Amino acid sequence: MQITVSASGLDWRAAQQAVGAALREAEKLGVRMNVAVVDRAGTPMAFGRMHGAPLHSIGIAEDKAYTAASFGFSTADWDRVVAGNENLKAGLGSRPRLVMFGGGLPLIVDGECVGGIGCSGGSEEQDQLCARAGLAALGL
Repeated sequence: MQITVSASGLDWRAAQQAVGAALREAEKLGVRMNVAVVDRAGTPMAFGRMHGAPLHSIGIAEDKAYTAASFGFSTADWDRVVAGNENLKAGLGSRPRLVMFGGGLPLIVDGECVGGIGCSGGSEEQDQLCARAGLAALGL
């Protein structure tokens, strides 16, 4: 019996392209940003940091990308997911690396999550705009 497994993956060139587009958007917005892209397993694929971007935001950007890739939806959607369930919100909120605010988006190709992008350094809205710019650069 032969078993075949096929899976789509994220190319390093695409990861770099997404980071560049997100950083260019941050530049337009006048904010200093950290941007991380991970593959479907949450493994780092690309990272960019603007001079002067908050140091703590490095890890936050990485964790936003990791969370988005892990669950396959925007980190901004967590309010909706946990709405009305304070125990769930508190429990999930205490998990390491799980980010429950905007700025992380999954990279969905043909209905399959192949990774995530996370942006941190601006307001939640600015982080989301930069992450969307990263996706747009990939045609997603």
